[in-house]
Amino acid sequence: MTLSPTLRPDCGSCFALCCTALGFARSADFAIDKPAATACPNMADDFSCSIHQRLVSRGFRGCTVFDCFGAGQVVSQHTFSGTSWTQDPASRSSMFAVFKVVRQLHEMLWYLAEASQRTFDPDLASAADHLSGHIATIAQGNAPAVLATDVETLHGEVRTLLMEVSEELRASYGAEDKQTFDGGPHRDGESASADLGSRDLMGANLANRRLCGADLRSAYLIGANLRNSDLTAVDLLGADLRGAQLHGTDLSKALYLTQPQINAAEGDATTLLPPRLTRPAQW
Repeated sequence: MTLSPTLRPDCGSCFALCCTALGFARSADFAIDKPAATACPNMADDFSCSIHQRLVSRGFRGCTVFDCFGAGQVVSQHTFSGTSWTQDPASRSSMFAVFKVVRQLHEMLWYLAEASQRTFDPDLASAADHLSGHIATIAQGNAPAVLATDVETLHGEVRTLLMEVSEELRASYGAEDKQTFDGGPHRDGESASADLGSRDLMGANLANRRLCGADLRSAYLIGANLRNSDLTAVDLLGADLRGAQLHGTDLSKALYLTQPQINAAEGDATTLLPPRLTRPAQW
C-alpha cells in the first residue's frame, strides 16, 4: 500500500484548522493560552500565520512540531466543500469537531501504510490494507458520519495490528529475548536490543549503540542522546523525542516514526530518515 498524498499537510488548502480548532496552554512551547475553538491571534485574514518565519523566536515552538497528517485540507476542501467557517459561521463547531476526528483517522492511516509495507506476513498486510480502506472511507464521509465514528474502537483495532507487525519485525533482531535494559554503559556498537516500552529514558545516554529491534514504544526519550546509534526496526510508536539528539542516528528503517516526532527532535545532515519523512528546516 502506497502512502496517500492526503496524509501530508497542505496548509494553503486549509482554513487554519490547527490554529483554531485546537487549544494550547502557555508553556515552553506556547507563549500564550489559547482555548480550543478560538482563532490564534497570529492568524491572518487569509488563514496564514503572520509570524510563520519567527515562530520559535516568538515562543511558539509547538506550532513547528504539529502535523495534521493532511486532515486540514481534506476537512476544508472535501468535507465542507471549500466553504470556510468564516464564510459560514454556522459550520464552525462542526468543522472543528470533524477536524479533530479526521486527524486521528489520518494518523492511523499513516501507521497502517507502514505496517502493510513492512510486514513479511501476507495476511497481516491484507488486514492492514482492509482496515486502511475502512478508515479512509470514514474519513472521506460527511460531517455527521465522521462524528458518529467509534474512534476508540478503531484505535484498538489499529494498535493490535501494529503490535503484531512490530513483534514480527523486532523478532528478526532478537527482540523476542525481551532482555532487561538498565540504561547503563555499553561498548560502542554493542547490541542493546531490549524491551524498553514505556521506560523513562529522559536524558539517557544511548549514543553509539546498535539498538536494532528494541521496543521503545511510548518511551520518554526527552533530551536523550541517541547520536550515531542504529535504530533499525526499533518500535517508536508514541515515543516522546522532544529534544532527543539524533545527530548521525540511523532512523532510515525505524518503525512507526512520524513527522511530529522528528520535528520535535534535534538532528543534522548526517541523520538518516525514512524516505517519507522530511528533514526539519531547523536542522
